[in-house]
Amino acid sequence: MKKLLALSTALALSSFAFVTHAAPVMLDDNSSQLRPSGTVSVSGARDLSDLEDKLAEKARREGAKWYIVNSAGGDDSMYGTATIYK
Repeated sequence: MKKLLALSTALALSSFAFVTHAAPVMLDDNSSQLRPSGTVSVSGARDLSDLEDKLAEKARREGAKWYIVNSAGGDDSMYGTATIYK
């Protein structure tokens, strides 16, 4: 049962990261002008949605025009990192 839960969590996290990464490339015509300018990290999120909200807020405070989620993990308390672009 634990292996199934771990596998489904890993698949969900990898899908989450891919969707977040792929959408800007297709939707943002100005993305070629953006340059990586650092990373942000957060912890203590309740779920993936909360994690993305926290990363987006931190990226916004850093002045980022865009961000790409690099990693996400955790069980009861999620953590993650994102590259920010200005």
